Amino acid sequence: MWYNTFMESATFKAYAKINLSLDVTGTRGGYHTIDSVVASVDLFDLIQITPRADGDFGVTMRGEGSEAIAEGDNNALKAARAFSHAFGCGGADISIQKHIPMGAGLGGSSADVAGVLNALALSCGVDDRRALKDIADSLGSDCGYMLSGGYARITGRGERVCPLASDMRLCLLLLLPPGGVSTAKCYALSDVYPEKRRTSNAVRAAICAGQLGELCASLSNGLYPAAAVIEPDIRVAAAELEDLGALAVNMTGSGSCVYGIFPNDAALSAAAKAYRGRMRAITAHTIPGIKV
Repeated sequence: MWYNTFMESATFKAYAKINLSLDVTGTRGGYHTIDSVVASVDLFDLIQITPRADGDFGVTMRGEGSEAIAEGDNNALKAARAFSHAFGCGGADISIQKHIPMGAGLGGSSADVAGVLNALALSCGVDDRRALKDIADSLGSDCGYMLSGGYARITGRGERVCPLASDMRLCLLLLLPPGGVSTAKCYALSDVYPEKRRTSNAVRAAICAGQLGELCASLSNGLYPAAAVIEPDIRVAAAELEDLGALAVNMTGSGSCVYGIFPNDAALSAAAKAYRGRMRAITAHTIPGIKV
């Protein structure tokens, strides 16, 4: 089915994610494969869609240093053009106010791809979720997951998504070392500094059973050793979170963000107030999947 005009303007929240586990399982087609349990968190970029008559697209990004992203590297713009090609919709001005830190392993770029696709689908009346996921998968390994978010297990290059039913709400303190980590460099270095512990099965079971203690005992990230070589402050952040009383500490994605899980909001608030380190600190919570 082809859609020729936008129905209306639209606003959409594109949420960040954390990896609760990230097992590096091998390589395929020159890329590393993974087995990871992920969760959406209530940190989001705000995407606004305004239809325009000339059929073209423009993307304006503000916040978190996104102003420096070149047009040719802007995945949100690539997503808009791919959507238009697939569904025949007209153009739009797209404004993205970023709140998800860049280069931190929180999935900001993937969130923007998914958010633009969801916002355009809402604006244009498109409900073909399979086609939207195909577009998302073509633009990034975890973009397809970000279309709906929530708790999920992702495998392959991240394109295989198995949603997990859970109402577990995790209280998180995120610490962001000042230096970023190149995802490509981190994966390459993970062959030199591997993490042999694989915990996705245990993390999935704990999430589905709502067992916080088992979850905290099972967190892991196969990219941690390599990322900590690239950015030593990752280990500093982990130690600071432990000193603040986190139940468990883990890195998300290829870093550099490190998060700690706290037992409740009171403990999280106390930890955030007590933190005196030099890194940026953000409080967050896991959230259910996105309803579209």
